[in-house]
Amino acid sequence: MTQAAPPKRSINRTTLYFFGALGGILFGYDLGVISGVLPFITKLWTLTSWDKGVITASISVGAVLGAIFSPRVNEWLGRRSTIMVASVVVVIGTIGAVAAQSFTMLVIFRLVIGIGIGFSSSTVPTYMAELAPAKWRGAMGALNQIFIVLGILIAFLVSYGLGSSSNWRLMFAGAIVPAVVLFFGLMLLPETPRWLLKNGREEEARAVLQSTHRAGDVEGEITQIREVIRLDTEQKGRVRDLWAPWVRPMLIVAILLAVGQQFSGVNAVNAYFPTMLIGLGFATQAALLSGVLLGVTKFLFTAWVVFVVDRWGRKPLLLIGNAIMVVTLVGAALVVLNVDDTTTKGVLMLVMMILYLVGYELGWGAVVWVMMAEVFPLRERAAGMGVASVVLWASTGLITAIFPLMSDKNALGLGGSMLVFAGVNVVLFGLTKWLVPETKGRSLEQIELDLRNRTGVGSKGIGAKAEV
Repeated sequence: MTQAAPPKRSINRTTLYFFGALGGILFGYDLGVISGVLPFITKLWTLTSWDKGVITASISVGAVLGAIFSPRVNEWLGRRSTIMVASVVVVIGTIGAVAAQSFTMLVIFRLVIGIGIGFSSSTVPTYMAELAPAKWRGAMGALNQIFIVLGILIAFLVSYGLGSSSNWRLMFAGAIVPAVVLFFGLMLLPETPRWLLKNGREEEARAVLQSTHRAGDVEGEITQIREVIRLDTEQKGRVRDLWAPWVRPMLIVAILLAVGQQFSGVNAVNAYFPTMLIGLGFATQAALLSGVLLGVTKFLFTAWVVFVVDRWGRKPLLLIGNAIMVVTLVGAALVVLNVDDTTTKGVLMLVMMILYLVGYELGWGAVVWVMMAEVFPLRERAAGMGVASVVLWASTGLITAIFPLMSDKNALGLGGSMLVFAGVNVVLFGLTKWLVPETKGRSLEQIELDLRNRTGVGSKGIGAKAEV
């Protein structure tokens, strides 16, 4: 393939990371906005618990479909173009959701939005990981999570602002803004150097590395990328290759992270907390305001993680987060089961959920997306992120679909559901301590080459030793 000329203008690093992570706002807004929409469409269409689960989970079903096709599109178009396609799909789906005249049509267009989110969520972490130097990669990956929780916060604020007018259609329409900004912003940005080198565009790759890395690191980085590409030239990355003995441990880690992030219970809180409070006797606007407080908490603690993830490490943050989530979920269950006064119960539930989200954002919020993009080898990275995203979104869909049923007073109830999530987090603590490696401070090529060395695949002695 003929090498293209390098970009003629320098790439501003701040702009690069800002627009690279902006896809997270799409992810967050469309996840969060349903919590504000549900109280109004429930009354409009007389939705059952099953209906609420279906309309909430529909975006996850679409995201599974998007994530399934994402690896092929990723390798064909590149990381940047895949994210641009995602933004167009989200705009189309959002316009349809705004115009929907029935429950069924809203579910269909939420599914379309989900397809775009599936493309974006499986590609943005890879885009960020492949652009960032090793010492900043955790912070840059966490920046994606900041934008996700910022999107959720914006959705909560929009829902509260429009709650008095019951204008749920305009709540949905807000997603068009970040989608359009993302599309045009990415026109100014480059493809990742790893994808460019894989496709024979070395000068462009060097220009991108010069704009994101220190001058002395560029040639060393290119050498490492070439070494990994050389080892991967035998065949294209395929899903079945993820089950190769030397890749399998990282596939298991990625699936654990993907399942754990959702089975920890977070999207039950994100999607249904205002509905929970309304069920406990709160007024709709008071419940929507409580959602805003949760969104502020998520944003502040995710922002803080950016400053500690590359110093504390990924694994300690996951374990700390699990411990906090277990304590607060048990506390929430005790409040629901033992406090009778409506106001006191609502306030204590708000406190417990704020603390729960502190634990989640410290660990399983930002760290999961960072690590899933780090652990896979270059050839298998697109396929691996696709599989991990499919599993994550399937888990999201399952939790958001069944939570209204499991928390119904005729089933486990809200208190029993909180105890179930607490038990899941105890199991996640043990599995994380046993299986998950530490990846801080190491280049993607060092992680891969060490994985090859430890399993007897590839060149010996290349890359740093894994820290486990």
